[in-house]
Amino acid sequence: MIQYPEGLPAMLLDGHSLQTIDPQLRSELESGRARVRRKFTATPTMVEGSLLMKTDSQAALFEAWWEQVLISGTKYFEMPVKTQLGRQHHTVRFVGVYRGPVLVPPGYWRFTFTLELRKRPLLPPPWAAQAPEWILHAGRFDVLMNKTWPEA
Repeated sequence: MIQYPEGLPAMLLDGHSLQTIDPQLRSELESGRARVRRKFTATPTMVEGSLLMKTDSQAALFEAWWEQVLISGTKYFEMPVKTQLGRQHHTVRFVGVYRGPVLVPPGYWRFTFTLELRKRPLLPPPWAAQAPEWILHAGRFDVLMNKTWPEA
């Protein structure tokens, strides 16, 4: 799998957003009601993001990598992405071409883009159905275990 180049900055959190593609198929009935069913089970999540390159060399590397390694952004690659599950490596690809570079004082280059996450960031089953309180209080559980867990 192609990796996001080391030495290039992580995505900015400013303006970072996720949008899941709708997996439903909705058919309006003459009665005014609707029949709703799931059309797809594996829908991607789109991520709006941006990168701020602090040097001309970083900007040049990013553009050359996008063109030459990702073949004009068409190949999947792995990079760290912040989601509701935390910052993890995800398999992604660009949706179209990036926007920019835009010169940002004092001489940085900003690239904005949309990424398609191959897999939707979800907790694995059956956590949501069987243990929602564990999910909601995971931070407290972690602190409690680390304070009271006997030394090994």
